[in-house]
Amino acid sequence: MSKPLTEVQPNTWEFLRDPMITPTGFREYDARWKYPDQINLPGITALGLGLGTQMHRHGIKPVISVGNDYRDYSLAIKNALVQGLMQAGIQVKDIGPALSPMAYFSQSYLDTGAVAMVTASHNPNGWTGVKMGLQMPLTHGPDEMNELRDIVLNGEGVARDGGGYEFVDGVKEAYIDDLCGDFKMTRKLKVVCATGNGTASAFAPEIFERIGVEVIDSHNTLDYTFPHYNPNPEALEMLHDMSDSVKASGADLALGFDGDGDRCGVVDDEGEEIFADKVGVIMARDLAKLYPGSTFVADVKSTGLFASDPELQKLGVKADYWKTGHSHMKRRVHELGALAGFEKSGHYFMAAPVGRGYDCGMRVAVEICKLMDRNPDMKMSDLRKALPKTYSSPTMSPHAADTEKYDILQRLVDKLVARHEEGGTLGGRAIKEVVTVNGARVILDNGGWGLVRASSNTPNLVVVCESPESDEELRAIFADIDAVIRTEPGVGEYDQTL
Repeated sequence: MSKPLTEVQPNTWEFLRDPMITPTGFREYDARWKYPDQINLPGITALGLGLGTQMHRHGIKPVISVGNDYRDYSLAIKNALVQGLMQAGIQVKDIGPALSPMAYFSQSYLDTGAVAMVTASHNPNGWTGVKMGLQMPLTHGPDEMNELRDIVLNGEGVARDGGGYEFVDGVKEAYIDDLCGDFKMTRKLKVVCATGNGTASAFAPEIFERIGVEVIDSHNTLDYTFPHYNPNPEALEMLHDMSDSVKASGADLALGFDGDGDRCGVVDDEGEEIFADKVGVIMARDLAKLYPGSTFVADVKSTGLFASDPELQKLGVKADYWKTGHSHMKRRVHELGALAGFEKSGHYFMAAPVGRGYDCGMRVAVEICKLMDRNPDMKMSDLRKALPKTYSSPTMSPHAADTEKYDILQRLVDKLVARHEEGGTLGGRAIKEVVTVNGARVILDNGGWGLVRASSNTPNLVVVCESPESDEELRAIFADIDAVIRTEPGVGEYDQTL
């Protein structure tokens, strides 16, 4: 394979013939580009040839499951990817339109060596990408992504005989069977099902109805123009809409899903939006009663309650804070033999015997319904209020160019570490330690903290803060973190703030 070009103008001879790929699309744990500005269809084919070549290099069984999300251009992207995979001598099993967790499920169900899911995840229309993995239930991490990038960009893809194609029907039904089993609710539960017209519209209502949940519809008609909002249950726009639906319908809670169904957002019966890390603590409390002494993994953006909650401590729970990102978290849960992992963005990783180890918004929804069934006298708001009170920020994302953000972050980490070493404060509190496993999580003497890291998927930094004391302290922590961030002229405005 010849080396792909990094820039070709649309509506040219070369654009329809030569692979064009922007290198920054190869991210920490998946591949993501604006289409067709940053990658063209020949570039996607080159990616498929590269992935197939990587499978051969690792001795992976040369059979792959491939699916696509519900966007108007995803089928074209998938077909171009399939062409490259077949060129590499790979047998492709096409499972059709799918959720990312359905694609992960198919890797086991169809006994394929690898999986590739064409999706822009929660990114708005205009983006595309591929989530891929070589070992169930794991997906590509930085090492695998760097290797794939080098194969593709250096033109190292190798064409081989033996490629083929098969469309496989029935995977959706098997996936839903796996999720629901024979479970049926014993209490009445009314749930607002919010899918933002994304791919989950074809799954979530059916799953809820099958387990005996009354469904309140919220934008559950498939529509790849996303006429109401981009399906992203971490975005306040979607959460506020879910809250309004709960209040209008008198539902017991709302569950919302992102564009490829691997994330879940929760709003309680009072219309309160519960950030996913706090939902994780609620679930950990419930699961730890069934499986005492379990280990739970939380990402560095998550609440400190996994380690400090008295109820979890009584149940002998072990907490592990790890790198943000679905591939990092899946791998850590797998390595530690943890029961589950929780990420503030809404990725939940339920391992055996609860789930299969990958992030699945539908699995989380079913498990939350089971949790409510095990606690028939409790409302979701009761479970929220039973947690120790903390004051948390949303995930805030100031702009930083992909080509600059990691250098900017390293300088910020150095400045925050130096502040700690010099005996400085944050939000008026002494700094206890700075955890640098993924950016800088500055932990204060009262358990409060502030985090700055680089987004793996978008040209942004990520900022999150929490105080166990007050909203005023939360704002003071954020103000001090932001003051350090503002020493970097390459950082732009926030998408949302306190």
